[in-house]
Amino acid sequence: MSIEPFIKCSNIKVSCSFYTETLDFKIIRAPDPDPQSFMSMYAFLERDGSFVHLSEHSGDGVFGNVIYIRVKDLNKIYNKFVKSGLKIQEKAGITMEPVTQTWGMKEFSILDPDGNRLTFGQNNE
Repeated sequence: MSIEPFIKCSNIKVSCSFYTETLDFKIIRAPDPDPQSFMSMYAFLERDGSFVHLSEHSGDGVFGNVIYIRVKDLNKIYNKFVKSGLKIQEKAGITMEPVTQTWGMKEFSILDPDGNRLTFGQNNE
């Protein structure tokens, strides 16, 4: 089984830049450059065999989604994101450094440009 979330965005170009430049996703299907095209508000991205759909379409999700992503080397991914421009924010801004949670997962969370939260976690055993 493969689960591919649709992530609501308000500006497809801004979201594509964040997901590709900061989070290292690759564009599989870029938005159609024709603003009249239905596909001008949609992008399909891939990273390490996982896929996400970015969409401005009204029926494709809501702002403020929470997506949990399990990874094998949390510190490596976190450091790569910071090198790629991820800004460390105050706790209210949600981006946080990796921390071991009481439930045994090491995690960090970030917000995308539209306030969707992405939490990356690694089993801390």
